[in-house]
Amino acid sequence: MKIIIAEDIYKLLQDKDSLLNRKDIIVLPTGSNDETLELHLAHKVNLIITELDMPGMTSELLFSRIRKSTELRQVSVLMISPNNMKSIERCARCMADAVITGPVNPTLILAKTQDLLDLSWRKTSRMRISVNGKVSVRGNPVDTTHMCCFHDISSTGLLLETGLILNCGDKAVCSFFLPNGTHVEAEGEIVRTVYPTARSAANQYGVRFSNRAAEARQTLETFFKSYV
Repeated sequence: MKIIIAEDIYKLLQDKDSLLNRKDIIVLPTGSNDETLELHLAHKVNLIITELDMPGMTSELLFSRIRKSTELRQVSVLMISPNNMKSIERCARCMADAVITGPVNPTLILAKTQDLLDLSWRKTSRMRISVNGKVSVRGNPVDTTHMCCFHDISSTGLLLETGLILNCGDKAVCSFFLPNGTHVEAEGEIVRTVYPTARSAANQYGVRFSNRAAEARQTLETFFKSYV
């Protein structure tokens, strides 16, 4: 696996015990969008982790060239962006697969990096499946229940996809059925937001299960043992 990563972001992640330290991962730091294009042309990487505002050509121009090239377009893009609507709209024009807004959180970057590279799913007890279900949100401003879709389910949380506008800190009860028919209901908290991209028109939210979801965690762990 090969990753191009913005130098400033790489510095933040170097002290972490992460997949970037794996021997089968080649990390190529970049200081500009021009260098990113040169590196990708030379190495045909699997993932680009970059910042919206890098030196050189604009990010819009860089990823327009990459997405138009049959030789280069098969790459995932994780973009770190300022937390404002104008910047998020620019990320959408760059056709990023995932966007993380500031302030920069190394843990979230590493988690999304693993997601995009599709690495170590067995080790992290995470399912690469999607299931339909419903989410009950407490407050915001009143209690509501909506149908939705859940992705990347683990024993500690999941990715919630919905048309709802939610906020970090919102409390949510996620209810769904596993492929073997087992019902799971887990209380959690919205801990991150992934805004719509070219590949997903809906809002996506990272949900971390609370301590009160112990039964659901055990149910998921038991399922993983047979699933993997």
